Amino acid sequence: MLSSRTQPIAAIATAPGRGAVGIVRVSGAAIAPVIQALCGRALKPREATYLTFLAADGGTIDQGLAIHFPAPHSYTGEEVLELQAHGGPVVLQLLLARCLEAGAGLGLRVAEPGEFTQRAFLNDKIDLAQAEAIADLIDASTEAAARSASRSMAGEFSREIHGLRDALVHLRMLVEATLDFPEEEIDFLQKADATGQLQRLQQLHAGVMQRARQGALLREGIKAVIAGQPNAGKSSLLNALAGAELAIVTAVAGTTRDVVSQTIQIEGVPLHVIDTAGLRESEDQVEKIGIERAWGQIENADVVLFLHDLTRADATDYIAADAQVARLLGQKLPQGVPVIDVWNKVDAAAAAPEPAVAGHGHIRLSAKTGEGLDALRAKLLEVAGWQAGAEGVYTARERHVQALRRVHEHLALAAAHLAAKAQSLDLLAEELRLAQNALSEITGEFTSDDLLGVIFTKFCIGK
Repeated sequence: MLSSRTQPIAAIATAPGRGAVGIVRVSGAAIAPVIQALCGRALKPREATYLTFLAADGGTIDQGLAIHFPAPHSYTGEEVLELQAHGGPVVLQLLLARCLEAGAGLGLRVAEPGEFTQRAFLNDKIDLAQAEAIADLIDASTEAAARSASRSMAGEFSREIHGLRDALVHLRMLVEATLDFPEEEIDFLQKADATGQLQRLQQLHAGVMQRARQGALLREGIKAVIAGQPNAGKSSLLNALAGAELAIVTAVAGTTRDVVSQTIQIEGVPLHVIDTAGLRESEDQVEKIGIERAWGQIENADVVLFLHDLTRADATDYIAADAQVARLLGQKLPQGVPVIDVWNKVDAAAAAPEPAVAGHGHIRLSAKTGEGLDALRAKLLEVAGWQAGAEGVYTARERHVQALRRVHEHLALAAAHLAAKAQSLDLLAEELRLAQNALSEITGEFTSDDLLGVIFTKFCIGK
């Protein structure tokens, strides 16, 4: 849990390090003494004032801009003071220390991570999905991710969730009316086309779910692990996808002993590519550790690129070893994780026979020349479920997607109970209530303090 929600708080709101400008932020009720102590006078609301920031003895700490945001017209919904000074770490620490000293009588303390945004949420300035979008915008690793986070921060995702909730509430009202007045001859549900309303609600939910999945991909990206026998070209493929010499490439089998990773982007989707040690039986202690780490990465992959060497495609021992790796992949991979068979070195074995492979299709390429790389990129987006040119994608987190999946399950059960009519109306009402609760978890209208603690403590201090 975060600290008391009533005490005024202060923190440096800009990133650590040196910069042209740094900001110290104070938020809370009745912070006039802090304003007077630092600025020497009252400030006009929402007007940047250039002045001297005063030390306790009346001396100068720095000169800069001070802005006072009276409640409730501020980021947090409380009174807020922002001091914009030169961005040296020592200067900002001096300003923060002076704020804490001047506000000691008010109980002013250093803010916890994410506490300014948490107060914005608690004071109904934003909902929980918008609060998370602020952190996602700060952490965005691609331009597409930043745009989708901006849409969520502006409330697009929340508006769609509210639209679903309102439709659910209306349908619940009809069901409850039928339950409350069973002696009436009028069939409320049939008259109001409850079946049609539920079907339209499911269609609306499907659209929101699709956009949320796309947003989750933009935020989280895809973890693609390159696996296979030694010397199949795994490190060369990593280098080719990354466009840089990240991993050592030699003709010696077993060169890669540890995990090497790089994040790139394909159509704005982050792709976390991981090169691993070649999978084989080995007596070398260092290589054995590398192979164990390789399996650890494989077991946590979103997609596995099973790399094969076309120049050895007709060698009996190679085929047997590949079959053994395939069996182990089948045993160790969680159900549903896609495996793409990638046949490398087409430049050196163009006449090799087309292999019969399982999984999610196969790609023939050359990590050396780049032939086939575009096809691999397209296949990765396909198995991840990405739709190019998707409109109105907003950022979403795994918890949002999971909540929407629960909504889908409850609506499906509700449809089954509705088809059974009067015999299952109580169960229908319960499934609709659970669906509404799952939706409300997304925006924070129905949630626990434990969840709030987990979400906001992942923010940076000062935000």
